[in-house]
Amino acid sequence: MKGKNLKKGRDIPPPKGKLGILISGIGGAVSTTFIAGVELVRRGLAEPVGSLTQLGTIRLGKRFEHRSPKIKDFVPLADLNDLVFGGWDIYEANCFEAALYARVLNREHLDPVRDFLSEIRPMKAVFDRRFVKNLDGTYIKSGSGLRGKVNELKADIAEFKARNSLDRCVMIWCGSTEVHLKPLEIHRSVESLQKAIDENDPSIPPSMLYALAALESGVPFINGAPNLTLDVPAMVDLADSMGVPVTGKDFKTGQTLMKTILAPGLKSRMLGLEGWYSTNILGNRDGLVLDDPESFKTKEESKLSVLEYLLQPHLYPVLYKNYYHKVTINYYPPRGDNKEGWDAIDIFGWLGYPMQIKVDFLCRDSILAAPLVLDLVLFMDLAQRVGMSGIQEWLSFYFKNPMVKENLYPEHDLSIQSMKLKNTLRYLMGEEQITHFGLDYYMEESS
Repeated sequence: MKGKNLKKGRDIPPPKGKLGILISGIGGAVSTTFIAGVELVRRGLAEPVGSLTQLGTIRLGKRFEHRSPKIKDFVPLADLNDLVFGGWDIYEANCFEAALYARVLNREHLDPVRDFLSEIRPMKAVFDRRFVKNLDGTYIKSGSGLRGKVNELKADIAEFKARNSLDRCVMIWCGSTEVHLKPLEIHRSVESLQKAIDENDPSIPPSMLYALAALESGVPFINGAPNLTLDVPAMVDLADSMGVPVTGKDFKTGQTLMKTILAPGLKSRMLGLEGWYSTNILGNRDGLVLDDPESFKTKEESKLSVLEYLLQPHLYPVLYKNYYHKVTINYYPPRGDNKEGWDAIDIFGWLGYPMQIKVDFLCRDSILAAPLVLDLVLFMDLAQRVGMSGIQEWLSFYFKNPMVKENLYPEHDLSIQSMKLKNTLRYLMGEEQITHFGLDYYMEESS
């Protein structure tokens, strides 16, 4: 968490005026579910279940003090009524039409906000089918060259802010998973990346153009997909130099959420792991995209990395040195957005005796992701007002493969991620961080 002029407590600027939420992939299942849900909550027709910023509390001080305000009452977050939505999509449908196509929300939830959703129309998107092979965008920008597309995106941002009288925006990538890419020499510095864009380097994906446009416009950027996008030195350095926060990557929703809950429990009890087999069936547009092996490779690496960091086989070779980990995703259209994630976990205990755990999570991907989008845009707006820049590791709680500084490994344990997030909020508001260590802890226990 960087910030040359980090503001704390009463010095944090309040969230005055409207906050623009710019979404890449605004016509997708996650985006339309998020937008419709926020509007339903604003109209008093639903509760923001799953949102830490709206329903979560935070303990302050000692336990006997009984101070546990809601996070939204403790931290100066933007009010839901001040959110304004806009963004880009490769299809021209308005958000109501797109939500009908996504088949996540029922008509009983869509019809009351039909007027609102119908007015939200996408801007033409930057799209290159080489990076998302199973989609064929029809509503795309025709600007010449990569630099021209970056400039068009920056013009879109400026126009959106002016049209809605906005001082602040946050951009979030809710678009598709791109094909697997590895960092190249062009990603090592801001100068080399800019040169590559000027020269129309074929290895620059659309998501990087969106990120570049956001950072050069002073807009925080969130990467909700496992794409490379921000996870290169050039983007991190640019974010630092521009004083803009960035975070990602890949929303932690279904199966991986279960892993970050279960695996730390096994490790804390020193139970061994022989193998963890994970398979998914999914029928929405995300499933179609991931049916391409190159896009699946990007998602697979994000999913596979979790156990390695959680279990730390190099520290516990007796328990975890040779476990087998397999992840598959199968496109199955009848399921739509209602994904089924099935895990077969082979563990062993005292004297090596084998045991098994079975998990069958019949989840709704977009229902789990929508509140994460809400929390992230609100927290990133806070980070910008506080004066943070660069990687926001305290938001690891929301991601499968959290961004970290170079030479560090990501923290995946959900409980530790939650503690880091809340301690960051305590620190910003001038409250004592909770560590459960030291003399104060023992004095509290004896009182």
